[in-house]
Amino acid sequence: MGLLAIALALVAGWIPVALLWQSTHDDAIETLRRDVGERDRELAVAVARRGDTALAQEIAQVRSADDPSLVLALVDAAGRRRAGLGPDRLSFAPTAGFRIARIGTAGDWAAREAGVTLRRWHGGWLVTGRMLDEWEEAQRGIERALLASAIAALVLGVLGGVLLTRYVTRRVDAVALTADAVAAGELHRRVTLPPAGHDAFDRLGLRVNAMLDRIERLMEELRVVTDSLAHDLRSPVARLRARAEAALAARDAGQRDAALNGLIGEADVLGRMLGVLLDISRFEGIARRTGFVAADPAGIAAAVADLYEPVLEDAGIAFATAITPVAPLDLHRELLSQALANLIDNAVRHAPAGGSITLSVVEDGQGVRIAIADRGPGIAPEDRDAALRRFGRLDPARTAPGVGLGLTLVAAVARLHGGHLELGDNAPGLLATLVLPRT
Repeated sequence: MGLLAIALALVAGWIPVALLWQSTHDDAIETLRRDVGERDRELAVAVARRGDTALAQEIAQVRSADDPSLVLALVDAAGRRRAGLGPDRLSFAPTAGFRIARIGTAGDWAAREAGVTLRRWHGGWLVTGRMLDEWEEAQRGIERALLASAIAALVLGVLGGVLLTRYVTRRVDAVALTADAVAAGELHRRVTLPPAGHDAFDRLGLRVNAMLDRIERLMEELRVVTDSLAHDLRSPVARLRARAEAALAARDAGQRDAALNGLIGEADVLGRMLGVLLDISRFEGIARRTGFVAADPAGIAAAVADLYEPVLEDAGIAFATAITPVAPLDLHRELLSQALANLIDNAVRHAPAGGSITLSVVEDGQGVRIAIADRGPGIAPEDRDAALRRFGRLDPARTAPGVGLGLTLVAAVARLHGGHLELGDNAPGLLATLVLPRT
């Protein structure tokens, strides 16, 4: 990047001077061509009218003008000077027309260029022109300016390259040092960002910080899951052992069968717990939206409601629906159905006898909202984040059956759809809303 900055500075410094040099060169040549051509035509007209007298007078005027840049000579067919002001011998074979060349073969004439026009005259050639000394001096001045600009551009390029390299290195090192610190176990470290920065490095820092926030949350969740798993598995494992010991100690076949049935029940609880954990990990680990199709969320909700209506009726719980037709979304039908079933199961588990559950589907500015409202104890606002964590069973629910993973699974399905799960107050009861964005 430093070398690129130097190269750009050189190009930026050279191009204007080079264009000026080329423009000056072309203008000077064209002006010289016009002046020499006009002088040649005037001389030709004068000589045609007054003969050699006019030529002699013109040569005398050139000599008296004391202008070393003027050329006016009469040469023979071989290019040797017969009269006038010019080299003793032309350095090129005479031909009619305008040319720029070193016209002499010796002395100053061999070291200097001139623009000359040759015209046939009485078996020889009339040479009219002007030396390019002034023009060459101007060109050398431009070339010196070109060299000076190149040096200045090189210095500025090196300075800019150093500053750019230091800036880039400092910003990249900030990210690298933060990554090293996090890798060493300092999960709280973040990339320091300027208060009003909006360049690419700031955006990189923001994304790295967001990634580190996510990693820290996952590590904290992993710690919570590990602790909760150890805590929640202790009781089922202890009960499994107790059931197994009771089955071994039982002498009566009925007691042994009861103990074995209890053992199977505890094993089923453990199996459901591990199965839900695997489902959550699978949903959160899906990198691409595989299995998604254009589907009607209202239709899926209505199908789940039809499935649970007789179950809730048998449980003595009133079940109502308020489903508004909405346009299809890109959905995973099976996962969305499972998430709604989990929400209804959760509402049934905490709904009092004779209570009610309402399933509603509406669309607003955020997207499609599928809500399950019950009349149970609800969840306090300060406990709702904990309820969405794995094994986030609140104290009043510790004695109830379940593994504390239902709402976590629903939240994982919502994130897979690009949405989220909201927990609110149904006054009384819980209002769990699955928000599915349309984008």
